[in-house]
Amino acid sequence: MLGPALRHVGQDDATIWVETDRSCVVEILGQRESTWCVAGHHYALVVLSGLPAGQSITYDVQLDGETVWPLPEDPRPRPRIRTIDADAPVRIAFGSCRYARSATVADDDHFDPDALMMLARQLADQDEADWPHAVLMLGDQVYADETTEATQQRIRQRRDITTGSREQVADFEEYTWLYDESWNDPDVRWLMSVLPSSMIFDDHDVCDDWNTSRAWRDQMQTTDWWAERIIGALSSYWVYQHLGNLSPDDLAADALYQKVRGYGADAEPLLRSFAEHADAEADGAKGTRWSYRRDFGPVRLLMIDSRCGRILDGQRSMVSDSELAWISEQANGDYNHLLVGTSLPWLLARALHDIESWNEALADGARGARIARWSESLRQAADLEHWAAFHSSFEKLADLIREVAQGKRGDRAPATVCVLSGDVHHAYVARAVYDEPVHAQVYQLTCSPLHNYVPTAMKVAFRLAWSSLAERTTRSLLSVVTRVPRTQLRWTREAGPYFGNELMTFTAAGRIAMVELAQSRAGETDSQLHVVQRVALSSG
Repeated sequence: MLGPALRHVGQDDATIWVETDRSCVVEILGQRESTWCVAGHHYALVVLSGLPAGQSITYDVQLDGETVWPLPEDPRPRPRIRTIDADAPVRIAFGSCRYARSATVADDDHFDPDALMMLARQLADQDEADWPHAVLMLGDQVYADETTEATQQRIRQRRDITTGSREQVADFEEYTWLYDESWNDPDVRWLMSVLPSSMIFDDHDVCDDWNTSRAWRDQMQTTDWWAERIIGALSSYWVYQHLGNLSPDDLAADALYQKVRGYGADAEPLLRSFAEHADAEADGAKGTRWSYRRDFGPVRLLMIDSRCGRILDGQRSMVSDSELAWISEQANGDYNHLLVGTSLPWLLARALHDIESWNEALADGARGARIARWSESLRQAADLEHWAAFHSSFEKLADLIREVAQGKRGDRAPATVCVLSGDVHHAYVARAVYDEPVHAQVYQLTCSPLHNYVPTAMKVAFRLAWSSLAERTTRSLLSVVTRVPRTQLRWTREAGPYFGNELMTFTAAGRIAMVELAQSRAGETDSQLHVVQRVALSSG
């Protein structure tokens, strides 16, 4: 049905995810795994170990002994696993905000070609030595609240769309339709069979403005459809995205996965209970941790959940103190480059950063209850809920990055610390400078969307927000009402803003690093992404 999707790849191990149409035994490279069932759908995650390091291993997929993948007529290179070579250069592509696939909006002139589709076509004609080693999908892999016409037709055939969640998805079953619509594109399906992928959700994976504030959650919980939506969202995310983020050791230690894997019956009740627990907040913490760590040789990735893990009772924060402590611990060690993945940018245009910090202060009551209510409404209406709108968390992440950049978390500082993000539907590179000396170069690398479009008015607003005039004017005007919180660093735009369907690629060779931005273009007859910017991040 879907897959094979190559997910985790290490120096000597890998995991491959599949969805099948019935219960069966999946076999890859001699490793057999029985499928397990959730709400009538069948899945398997095949764990491979003992692979040779730094090698390319082709594979096929057998179901009950019959070879079903690759398709015999497919002209593209065979699916393969390229294990990590700790001494070789590392290339990691990333982006966010992928609305369905190109075929679903073929009649809409707003959309340029899907960047992932174009990447697949480009790689199919390249030597695999030039391929990225992984692709990071930094949020909004599916749009539960903005469905395509084809999905809406399926919803109408299943239920009454004049009530409940209407034309938005309602539950686990309808989430499976979104993943099928998104991942079943032939080019993207091939891409996912050859490039390891790591993922994290953002708001549209669940609902626009998901966990903006406590007031937003209270409003949603009064509806008759939210409870089923969040259960379906987190259950399907666990199946389709989260499991593949984990290493074989993490999977072996995951009690829920092991229980589902050996359940012997439909495991939907287990996942429903898990999803309810994961969404709940108790004693200043959430019921599960979605953040995770991956190592690509000398490049470390720390992926931070900046959506579900938010603490909204009391002093709001992006993640709980316990999860922040886990993230901090994972930053310890020696590596050449640290990548911090988070769907929402840590560093926005400075004018936008100040507006969000100012709004948070007012919403917390800096100028009284009436202005606090108005500010809360503005927070939701204008999507003022990035790291800047969680000022305490912004500073804590800044503290962690500063300590890493000063070399306090290992024998020496890495060459770069880069925060990788999406969400804001434009791409840019910003360089951070702390008030005190650091030894690593610190950057915000933002790339969005993979497949969506930006209205002209929004383009004008983002360009204006990045201007020095906007920064000075905004700070002066806001300070009339209440003081904008001070930060321990300043940042400057090194490249951008760029608009269009785009993909960034981070490349590291030893302690040298650079980033490249490429875009798809409407009406192109070739199969290439077009490079529009390269920025050197570190010279070693």
